[in-house]
Amino acid sequence: MDINFLLFEQFETLDLFGPVEICGHHPDFQLHYISQNGGLVTSAQGVRIDTKSQQDMNVSGVLVIPGGAGTRTLIKDTPFLKNLRRLSEDASFVLSVCTGSALLARCGALEGKRATSNKRAFDWVVSTSDKVHWIRKARWVHDGKFYTSSGISAGMDMTLGFIRDRFGANAADVSPPVWNTYGTKTLILISWYIRTILCSIPYIPIIPNRFSFP
Repeated sequence: MDINFLLFEQFETLDLFGPVEICGHHPDFQLHYISQNGGLVTSAQGVRIDTKSQQDMNVSGVLVIPGGAGTRTLIKDTPFLKNLRRLSEDASFVLSVCTGSALLARCGALEGKRATSNKRAFDWVVSTSDKVHWIRKARWVHDGKFYTSSGISAGMDMTLGFIRDRFGANAADVSPPVWNTYGTKTLILISWYIRTILCSIPYIPIIPNRFSFP
């Protein structure tokens, strides 16, 4: 299964690397980094990713959209939004992390759907479309082929939930990475530890883990 991560300037690094860490453990997933025109794309934290053009992607794969500061600009980018709407329609499943759901809402892909987003930016995300049934108190929401999540750690939980829904609980049993043969940790360990730490914060049990709709 092709997992297509749609990147743009000023995306949030861990919104990407959290799901990448989890999807990278699945033997049947092929991970692809794409952007509207291909080439190097820089995150809000300065991480540069070499991407392929959308022309080279399998549009029927899974589309994953991170959030980040760049979404504030892209909600005004009509060509980008029209293209995102088409990609969302062609994709078998669409996952968004953080304010990535603002882009899906703005392009019309979430019209009539239930969705959530980052809680600190929630009011702004809601303002992007009044045709979405926004759910504030949820770590992630599943409605049809769309999965939308709150912030970084919730995006990782959502990705595990997606894998569980599609392939069963055993497939979603992801162990943290271990030391490599050179005795150094892979950079992606950061995402695992952030999930571990944030998921221990007391407020999280108050928020429903997920909402799922047919």
